[in-house]
Amino acid sequence: MTSSEVSDHDRAVITEQIGREPRGVAAIAARCVCGNPTVVTTLPRLDDGTPFPTVYYMTHPGAVAAASTLESRGVMYDMSERIKDDLALARRYGEAHQAYLADRARLGDVPEIAGISAGGMPDRVKCLHVLAAHSLASGPGVNPLGDEALAMMKEMWSPERCVCQPLGDDRH
Repeated sequence: MTSSEVSDHDRAVITEQIGREPRGVAAIAARCVCGNPTVVTTLPRLDDGTPFPTVYYMTHPGAVAAASTLESRGVMYDMSERIKDDLALARRYGEAHQAYLADRARLGDVPEIAGISAGGMPDRVKCLHVLAAHSLASGPGVNPLGDEALAMMKEMWSPERCVCQPLGDDRH
């Protein structure tokens, strides 16, 4: 898990990206090439005490839109079917689940969500936003289906190409 500190500028950009004040942000897990946040690392327990299993939360509007487009095309169903039939893929996806849990454990222990990761891991695919965010935060090879989602998103959005609208200040 690589990350960087959250600046006041980052918080302002994230607020603009998601349309509300961010909750539980511990770090920036991935950035656009221009430096704007793309994925945040979120604490497993929010300030109000609510358990929050989503460690990696995608904030970049272009990335969110691309993941939503894939979801609307039924990609989640196809991936879920593949992990039923492909034992090697299912094993790697299970390892991604364990890596996600280990990343969250470094942020704190929340018994209410013990063993629960996000995105449907390890048995199904429920949210491509989470899987792609996990891949962006952890790098290639950790989450095979997150890596696949990112590859499918490339024509719509890519972490190597800035499509940010002017957000916050003029630093990009």
